[in-house]
Amino acid sequence: MIKENSSSENYEKNADMVKGCRKDSISAKKRIVIKVGTSTITYPETGNINLGKLEKFVRVLINLRNQGKEIIVVSSGAVGVGRTALSMTHKPTTEAEKQACAAVGQSRLMMIYQKLFNEYSQLTGQILLTKEAIFNEECKKNARRTFEALLGMGVVPIVNENDAISVEELSYGNFGDNDTLAAYVTKLVEADLLILLSDIDGFYTDDPHVNPDAKLIHTVSEINVDLESMAKGAATDMGTGGMWTKIQAGKIVTENNADMVIANGDDILIIDDIMEGKEVGTLFTAQS
Repeated sequence: MIKENSSSENYEKNADMVKGCRKDSISAKKRIVIKVGTSTITYPETGNINLGKLEKFVRVLINLRNQGKEIIVVSSGAVGVGRTALSMTHKPTTEAEKQACAAVGQSRLMMIYQKLFNEYSQLTGQILLTKEAIFNEECKKNARRTFEALLGMGVVPIVNENDAISVEELSYGNFGDNDTLAAYVTKLVEADLLILLSDIDGFYTDDPHVNPDAKLIHTVSEINVDLESMAKGAATDMGTGGMWTKIQAGKIVTENNADMVIANGDDILIIDDIMEGKEVGTLFTAQS
């Protein structure tokens, strides 16, 4: 917990300084990566896809495309969808179980995305990444060229980690969560903005699930040790990424001249609010 007169108050003061610039800054972003979490697009009780919400999500993305924005989607949900299809009542505990769920769920999830985007005659392209594509220089160049080609053709890339083959023992390991993957994609394609949609309203001074006095920090201009100490772990059974991973994602993004927003995806239309510069979620501002 953060005590009174601590660094959390300084973040709120800094927020007031940049609040007026938020609308102009966000609305001017052209290349945007949007990560949608498992808890955002599935029903928590069953793990099944929330088709109504996913349909709204696609419609919001189409509207952004109509405004001339380039959109890249990093979608969680494959493991959760596969887990449900395989009638698993527990979160996968072994790498083999996770990979089996991903293999089943990824194709199902992509099929749903394609069907929804097709309603607007919007082409999508599936990209399954491993860490090698980010950290191996030759693979990174190829991955960047692929993204650029797809975006140049007006395609919406839908990205996920290649869970079916990524394992910790290989040379590069895996991303571990899609917050980190989304941050590296943002860096790879030199995007202007990363939006992380999760099950929490933004970054708090403490875990709001257990501390009712936790305060939402609207703007973060610097990620330091004090802020990292506020981060907590994952709070849902379906997802994998907690607040700590989002802070690490924020470091990657802001150090590469991009902004990041953490917001609650319960109402998917919050994306519109973010792009209109409204003070929703937590904005992490670029460091350069």
